[in-house]
Amino acid sequence: MNITASKLYNYIQCEHRIWRDVYGPQDEKSKDTNPFVQMLWDKGVAHEEKIVEGLGQVLNLKDAGTEEEKIQKTIEAMKMDVPLIYQGVLRSGDLLGIPDLLQSNGDGTYLPIDIKSGMGVEGVDEENDNDGKYKKHYAVQIALYAEVLIANGFAKDHKGMIIDIDSEKVIYNLDQEMGARNPITWWQYYQEIKLKSTSLLLNENQNKPAYSGKCKLCPWYDSCKKWIKDKHDPSAIFYVGRSMRDTLFKDLEIESFEDIINIDVEQALEKKEKEKGFLYRIGKDSLEKCIKRAKVMNNIKKPVIYNTPVFPKTSYELYFDIEDDPTQAFVYLHGVYERSPNGERFVSFVAEEKTDASEREAWLNFWNYIRSLPKNDFTVYYYSHHEKTTYKKMSQKYPGVVSDEELEWFFSPEKSVDLYSDVILKNTDWPLMSYSLKDIAQYLDFSWRDKSPSGAMSIEWFNKYLETKDKEDMNRILLYNEDDCKATMIIKDFLNKQN
Repeated sequence: MNITASKLYNYIQCEHRIWRDVYGPQDEKSKDTNPFVQMLWDKGVAHEEKIVEGLGQVLNLKDAGTEEEKIQKTIEAMKMDVPLIYQGVLRSGDLLGIPDLLQSNGDGTYLPIDIKSGMGVEGVDEENDNDGKYKKHYAVQIALYAEVLIANGFAKDHKGMIIDIDSEKVIYNLDQEMGARNPITWWQYYQEIKLKSTSLLLNENQNKPAYSGKCKLCPWYDSCKKWIKDKHDPSAIFYVGRSMRDTLFKDLEIESFEDIINIDVEQALEKKEKEKGFLYRIGKDSLEKCIKRAKVMNNIKKPVIYNTPVFPKTSYELYFDIEDDPTQAFVYLHGVYERSPNGERFVSFVAEEKTDASEREAWLNFWNYIRSLPKNDFTVYYYSHHEKTTYKKMSQKYPGVVSDEELEWFFSPEKSVDLYSDVILKNTDWPLMSYSLKDIAQYLDFSWRDKSPSGAMSIEWFNKYLETKDKEDMNRILLYNEDDCKATMIIKDFLNKQN
């Protein structure tokens, strides 16, 4: 069975995915590709083609016959020191690599290159002069190509390159340490991932599904979610996840909600004091929170409000949500559902072109709307820190639209309420696997008008609109955003009624 870059990528995304792809119940796997995932693939292909076209003379092996024929032609081309090879194929034992490009170093060796439609590194912070760090899924893919090249005698170093969405070239030196908290090298990390992936693909080891925020775009989503619910798997408890679930099983033999409820916290903590590594990264607060949420899921089965929130009393209530495309770092809609003595209305500010001018104008119009309201008589409600984080980045991108002082005032506790971070997380628990806007609002019987509402789908609709300019595509985005804003209002109203 071949170990490929895509399988290593899937393992990084979900440790269970590659086992389930081979040994899972195939009739439960969705046959339809998620439209958002398809859009990402299409954009990736288009970006790759654009980069390759700009490289000049390249040996294209993409359609050069069977897999074995491509391997033979790739080896022959490298022996002839062809400067650039596109979609070459290399094998070494069970490893099969198809790097986007192989670039000659001029000394008989080659550098593997992958073209990505995302940023080349993560965690970039220009304000703090932070260049970011390698992305794990990029690093393991580059490492596989480097290993196959070395095995075939066409490389000596554990290196590769990423050409990212901005056409920036980022060298991945895999002999560097991953970080201060994780001093192993990226090459060692790759070896670990490869070993674990191989064991799963050979069915030497098996693992269980676990619920996380990444799951919804996976073709196994419904299948795994059903398994988790049927088994009362601890990962269904909000914020437990795979790592904590597996640690609880290993150290306390916890397999279900019921087992969690019966944990003796004091006894567990005493053992943690004596045994190094016992309940690693799980402390008293985490255990007690886990037990409370297990009781809500298994016994209480309704929301629990620990501290009743008190909301500001103002004439204008603004339920606020943005739509943005992180693949292009572009904000295309600022939406507000306004409730005031004049009634209720939805106000939207749209960037209808994928240009800086259009994005800036929509954002400026939003701020002019905010400035038109009575300054000390409105409250803003939003769900999670995304809006605040995004607006800080936009203020750097478009200086002059809003001052730092006005932005800080807008998101101050006196003016704005982050329902998720400040209220839901701190003061409530729900009998739900996720505390997302949609999960909680739907639990409160709110329905989105669109049949497939999601932020990912909104991005797909916007990219479609950029191509078609069809008003129906834009109307779909506006309806979805309005419903997101209304859902925020529904949650706030429910919490307010608890007083």
